[in-house]
Amino acid sequence: MERSLVIIKPDAVNRDLIGRIIARLEEKGLKIVAMKMEKLHPYKLKDHYAHLKDKPFYEEIIKYMSSIPSILLVIEGKQAVEVVRKMIGPTQGREAPSGTIRGDFSVSNQSNLVHASDSTETAQKEIERFFKAEELHEYQKMNFDWIYSKDEKSLK
Repeated sequence: MERSLVIIKPDAVNRDLIGRIIARLEEKGLKIVAMKMEKLHPYKLKDHYAHLKDKPFYEEIIKYMSSIPSILLVIEGKQAVEVVRKMIGPTQGREAPSGTIRGDFSVSNQSNLVHASDSTETAQKEIERFFKAEELHEYQKMNFDWIYSKDEKSLK
């Protein structure tokens, strides 16, 4: 099974959308293997958003993401990175299709509710950035027998 980092951002926390976002991930059949609420420190965010450091909105995003706590999750499932990215929709909330998290709840580019890893390589780095190994939980999700076929469970 593959893992992805999901951050429910400050705007979603402030708008009381935490439960609705988590419910969508669970209803899809994804497994939560770690979850915590944390007020993210600018030093960690500067590392996380290093690829944006030359953008004019860089300082603003650091300030926004460190303003109040976020909810951090590690999600597990078949092709979890791709599945979660499809569920959240494009970065620009106004362009996200209905049925996606951003399409249903966001009209902004920055205040777009959720971050999700964009590749399995990025997911591994992001998970290590925000979670200690002992915060990740291995457990048998009983309904995986109803979510995945026998063949799907045996494939990597």
